[in-house]
Amino acid sequence: MFHALVLTYLQPLDVVDQTRPAHVAWIGEEIAAGRLILAGRRETGTGGVLITGDVDSDTADDLIAADPYTVAGLVSYEKLSFNASLRAPGL
Repeated sequence: MFHALVLTYLQPLDVVDQTRPAHVAWIGEEIAAGRLILAGRRETGTGGVLITGDVDSDTADDLIAADPYTVAGLVSYEKLSFNASLRAPGL
C-alpha cells in the first residue's frame, strides 16, 4: 500500500520555516529507510506532499505522528492510501 500524505500549514510560512530544518532532516532519514520515496512543498506554498514507499497504514500514521511539523502543531495531514497496481520499474 502506498500513501500520499498531504500537509496543510496551520501557521504562517515564516513560523513553519523555523521548524523546516528538522522536518527536512526527518524526511532524509525516512527516505534513507525506504518509508518515504518523494517529498516536496506544494506549488501554492500552503503545505507539502509526501509519498510513502510500500508500507502499511499504521506505518503511514506513525510517519505523520513523527513529523517535526506535526509535533510542533504546524500542519494537518490528509492521508490518501492506494494500491499501486501499475508501477514504474524498481518501485
